[in-house]
Amino acid sequence: MSGFSRRGLLFSLLALCWLGLWTGLAPDAIAMGGPQPAIGAPAPAFTLPSNSGDGEVSLADYQGQWVVLYFYPQDFTSGCTLEAKRFQQDLPDYIDRNAQVIGVSADDVSSHADFCDSEGLRFPLLSDTTGEVSKAYGSWLGYRSLRHTYLIDPDGVLQEIFLGVRPAIHSQEVLARLDELVG
Repeated sequence: MSGFSRRGLLFSLLALCWLGLWTGLAPDAIAMGGPQPAIGAPAPAFTLPSNSGDGEVSLADYQGQWVVLYFYPQDFTSGCTLEAKRFQQDLPDYIDRNAQVIGVSADDVSSHADFCDSEGLRFPLLSDTTGEVSKAYGSWLGYRSLRHTYLIDPDGVLQEIFLGVRPAIHSQEVLARLDELVG
């Protein structure tokens, strides 16, 4: 990492801490990556290109379903691969709960297609190359998405936020929380 990007990262972290103190936001309301959307409020709308060959995917396409919207740093990295494989492994459980898993990163559609082919992923990966959607969800740092997950109900309302997740167990954590919310 160059000196400039370290300074930029440090400045960003300090600015986020200052923002939280100055505005009086609770620690959960702001995290590395920016302010988080409010639980109980409509989730930020989005439309992004997908690897699935269907062109673009919008949050509105999944009205009537739960959405597990997970942001991750980069295709083909060890943690991101493990997290994606766990979501794929548990995909039948999500389907049983009327939930759609959607991954988002700054990688382009071609990279996502290669990643899905390589790892056998059967859920959409969306390309957020500008970081616009990641920023709307408070999941952007510099030039990549952070490892955050948002659980959105069938009415498009944000119900849960998972920050700084552990890839090996994260899918099971999301399923457990989904069971609590649905049950």
